[in-house]
This record gives sequence, structure tokens and C-alpha cells, in this order.
Amino acid sequence: MFERFSPLLFSILCFGIAVLYIPIVVLIGYSFNASELVNVWGGFSTAWYTELLHNRQILNAAALSLEVGVVASTGAVILGTLAAIALTRYRKFRGRLLLTGMVNAPLVMPEVVTGITQLLLFVSMLQFFGWPHRGFTTIVIAHIAFCTAYVTITVQSRLMSADRSLEEAAMDLGSGPVRAFCEITLPIIAPALAAGWLLSFTLSLDDLVISSFVSGPGASTLPMVIYSKVKLGLSPDVNALASIIICVVGGCVILAGYFMRRADRRRQLEIQMADR
Repeated sequence: MFERFSPLLFSILCFGIAVLYIPIVVLIGYSFNASELVNVWGGFSTAWYTELLHNRQILNAAALSLEVGVVASTGAVILGTLAAIALTRYRKFRGRLLLTGMVNAPLVMPEVVTGITQLLLFVSMLQFFGWPHRGFTTIVIAHIAFCTAYVTITVQSRLMSADRSLEEAAMDLGSGPVRAFCEITLPIIAPALAAGWLLSFTLSLDDLVISSFVSGPGASTLPMVIYSKVKLGLSPDVNALASIIICVVGGCVILAGYFMRRADRRRQLEIQMADR
């Protein structure tokens, strides 16, 4: 039976959607504002997009953020998957409680505390070992550290719902543990891996607090540059940049959802054909 239509719940839903998406629409609209005053409409213009393409500071910061995001997300997926396998497949081992705490700690730890502790760690390592110098490397390490927790939680939930008997059947037929995992379990958890990578990439691209602590001279990420520009006053080119980011990220999410949904349909079809 369908529930009765509730005007109150529908109104709350519309209000939540409006609060979430109307500011985005307004921001995209004002990115085409010809006036230098962001709160005064001066006509339609794409001048700020053209100016954005010639702004070397923003372009360099965007390139650095993309590089950091790709490397950190890939590293987080590798480490997070290994941690998820350990927590799911091996119920009892020495240090399990410690590993569980280390996985869950970044999820609740304030970013300011995380940034300070990592800054102290990198400064101490530089004094004792002469490495790493603050910059691209320290930002990547810091982002991997907190993104791994999100990947672990995502992949762990998928592994717990996966049918382990399929992998055991493959090993009974002669496949080794590694081959059975790669050919049976890995395709099953592929949507979780993709979701973890996208989540890590988004968190890395969006991070400001931790990056501000661990970055060095000449290594400013895109959020750091945007924040420094906004502190001096809103700028129309920032609206243009934010609009581009929204469109790119939205397109990537739509494409990822499409491919993940198609993979799930194909897998369900294969299961149905195998049952016949």
C-alpha cells in the first residue's frame, strides 16, 4: 500500500532542495555577470571565464589540486581496500582493535587537530630525516591519511555483503587466493571502489584546513587560493571558477552513476542467466 500524500513532508522536501540548489543556480547565473560588483547585475557576459583562463595563479592551484586529488584518492583506495579486507576476512588478529580505532578516528577528529598533528609530524621528520619538505608530498600524505578511513568504511560494508562462497568455489576449482579475489570478489566490490575513489577525490579537492597546515611556499591548492581571494572581497572570476567546478564534478558523478548502474544490471543479468 502506498502511503498517503503528506503536504507537510512534501513542503519540507522542497524547502531542503531549494536551500541546497538555489544558491548554486544563483552562483552560476552571476558568473555571467558583466559587472565587477558581484551583487549588482550588469548584463550578460562571459568575460570572467576568459579572464579565468589567463589567471596563472588559479590555473596552477587547480592543476596542483587535481594532481593531489588523483594521487591521494588512488593511494587511499589501495590502503583502504587492504584495511577493509583485513577487518572483514580476519576476525581475530593482534592489533585488530587498534586498526579499527585508527580507521574510525579520522571520521570524528576535527580537521584543525588533524592538521596540527600532521604538521608537527612533518616538521619532526624533516629535522630527523631531512624529508619530506612541505609541499606536494606532504599534502598527498595528509590527504591519504584521512581519505583512507572513508574508503575503508565503504569497501568494508560491500565486502560484508559479498558472497564469500563464490570465491571459495573458485579456489576449489584450482584458482589461487589472489586470482580468485581478482576475478571474483574484485568485480563485486568494484562499485564500492569507484565510490570510495570519487569520495576521496571530492574530499581532497575540497580540503582547506589540513592543506593549509601541511602545505609549503609555492604549494597552494585551489581551496586555499579561493579562500585568500574571498577574504579580500568577492570576485566575479571566483564565481566563474566555482561554476566550472560544479559542472565538472556534477558531470563526473552522473557518468560514474551511469556506469555503476550499467555494471549492476549486467551482473544481475549474468546471475539470472546462471540460475536458469
